[in-house]
Amino acid sequence: MTRLAFAVLASLMSTLAVAAPKPCDELKTEIEAKIQASGVTSYTLEIVSNGEVTDPNMVVGSCENGSKKIIYQKNDQ
Repeated sequence: MTRLAFAVLASLMSTLAVAAPKPCDELKTEIEAKIQASGVTSYTLEIVSNGEVTDPNMVVGSCENGSKKIIYQKNDQ
């Protein structure tokens, strides 16, 4: 019974840790690393408030409890 209780507690704690909101700068850095790893060299990432999003297809991340979005735009060379 103790093992079951421990397993349930550990599972709950890991779920809460995963669901914790990330700061915008940290998330933007992670997204930049993924974009650069895919070979894209000319792009723009910008942190904006929800009201500033004009094209939802440009949104690549959400941060600060959903109050801000990170938008991506590939720059043509």
